Amino acid sequence: MIKKLFLLAFVAIPVSATWAQQRISVSVANPSATDRTDQPVVIALSDYGEIRKAIVTHEGQEIPCQLDDLDQDDVFDELCFLADLKGKEKKNYEVRLYTDVQEAPKQYPARVFAEMLIRNDKVKQKNKHNNYIEAITARGDCANSYNIQHHHGVDFESELNGIRIYFDKRQTLDLYGKFNKRLELEATQFYTSPEQKAEGYGDDVLWVGNTFGLGAFRGWDGQHPTMIDPVSSRTQRIISYGPLRTIVELVDKGWQAAAGKAPINMTIRYIQYAGHRDTDVEVYFTKKNIDMRNYLFSTGIINVKGSEEFSDHKGLRGCWGSDFPTGDTINTKRETVGLGILIPKQHIVSEEKANKDNYAFVVKANQNTLKYKIAYTSDNEVFGYHNSKDWFSFLKLWRKEVEQPVKVVITKP
Repeated sequence: MIKKLFLLAFVAIPVSATWAQQRISVSVANPSATDRTDQPVVIALSDYGEIRKAIVTHEGQEIPCQLDDLDQDDVFDELCFLADLKGKEKKNYEVRLYTDVQEAPKQYPARVFAEMLIRNDKVKQKNKHNNYIEAITARGDCANSYNIQHHHGVDFESELNGIRIYFDKRQTLDLYGKFNKRLELEATQFYTSPEQKAEGYGDDVLWVGNTFGLGAFRGWDGQHPTMIDPVSSRTQRIISYGPLRTIVELVDKGWQAAAGKAPINMTIRYIQYAGHRDTDVEVYFTKKNIDMRNYLFSTGIINVKGSEEFSDHKGLRGCWGSDFPTGDTINTKRETVGLGILIPKQHIVSEEKANKDNYAFVVKANQNTLKYKIAYTSDNEVFGYHNSKDWFSFLKLWRKEVEQPVKVVITKP
């Protein structure tokens, strides 16, 4: 009888409770004397098996984290959490990774948002649509991909910013300016109603036309930027909805990027972290047996009408200026913005002289990858910058922070 009871007790213990959990220690140090908030800590999961759940703690207190499936194969590739550190401070975190669990990853309050919508004419509210999608592909001969989606393409935001990317050959980034730090795009869908404006919601603050807007990636014909055209197809998709970072991708297949050269396939990934006004841009060229060093590209920022320019001539460039965001000088007010772009020097071929449209760079890939960062502010912000001097000072500090990231050390058991 004793043996039987012991055996039943043993069987009742779930296998997952004994071996499905892995623990790793993560040390995060701030090398700067300046306080840092919402610093991304990203851990690749390829060495830990098929992770289903993660919990991150600091001094025994759980903090938000998220798992991301970057290649969309239903296996999480990265774990992300955010760290707040005082100057020269070091913090230690414990990460528990689970493989043998069936429940979905834990949900934390959203600090970012991303959305794709097909127009829905049956919805009574003019600027409110509910045909949510996660990805869309248009053939290269699609007559009008720009008007397929509501707000003309994917949009995303942190508490500080809001960006939409046009679903056409321009792939331009257009900007939403906020008054207050909060998430707004789910409510306004980039087209703020008069009632919402009265409640302090933001709105479109930039006219972009055929310019770079904020850091759009383009081709280069030797003298001018060229559009992402012709292509065999173009895709927009949301990879991650948050809660700490949202990831969206643009995929262009069969792009004839240079005359007389083989067409290329390209994926542009935009990563938006909570608490950040800057956005990471990662460009990947995925077609085999093509030497991308033989191709030139371009990016930069729009020359806002009458804008004041800043450049350190080492890859950091910005401007401060005002214009009407829709070209409508009657029903809209002039909006003032500060823009910035930061490109690593290994990618820079030349910094082009400003023209009426753009402050441009000619750039090249390093192997099959090119990465840079973009940032902006709206003069409407109660929390932001309100003159060119302060904005350009921010850009200089931004560069220092990017070039002196927090130091992450992972200790496995």
